[in-house]
Amino acid sequence: MTEAGMITSNPLDGERLPGTVGYPLPKVEVRVTGVQGKSVDISEVGMLELRGPNVFQGYWRKPEKTKEEFSTDGFFVSGDLATMAADGRVSIVGRQKDLVISGGLNIYPKEIEEQLNRLEGIMDSAVIGVPHPDLGEALVAVIVGSMNNVPNQDAVIASLKNVLAGFKVPRRVIQVDELPRNAMGKVQKNILREHYRDTLN
Repeated sequence: MTEAGMITSNPLDGERLPGTVGYPLPKVEVRVTGVQGKSVDISEVGMLELRGPNVFQGYWRKPEKTKEEFSTDGFFVSGDLATMAADGRVSIVGRQKDLVISGGLNIYPKEIEEQLNRLEGIMDSAVIGVPHPDLGEALVAVIVGSMNNVPNQDAVIASLKNVLAGFKVPRRVIQVDELPRNAMGKVQKNILREHYRDTLN
């Protein structure tokens, strides 16, 4: 994380669970919060917040932004959605800004992208929410196919229905040559959302 460096780690000698980022490092405080900054229950999804000597002091010459990104008790609000197990192990669910609310249900694109990337013929993917006249938002999957055997939309949707709840299955699958990325290599979902915003209207 740019603002704090490394904050968690899986044990060198111990159980490593797929999908988790491990335990907070020494002297790093981590919590998962919900409404009004209160800690959520064990394994409940919330906002990942952290405090420690590795966390930056603020944004250069941007006091208002700094104030927005820190809680009143000095925790940095990361923007990552996460869960924390009873033993303190942390799992990242996705980014708050990528959360899709469809028909009143919260959907975390990362879960769907992981399933897409396991399918034969798909090299990369991004799942976004776009406006839908009845649901508010609905899912669109943007995929990058391999050179051969790229699955068509029907095949992708059929495969996802076998492993995901129905409301998590994208309504449209769009193939592209590459996904837009920033200088850090992160997918620019804001560009995808704008480009495909009228897909389901």
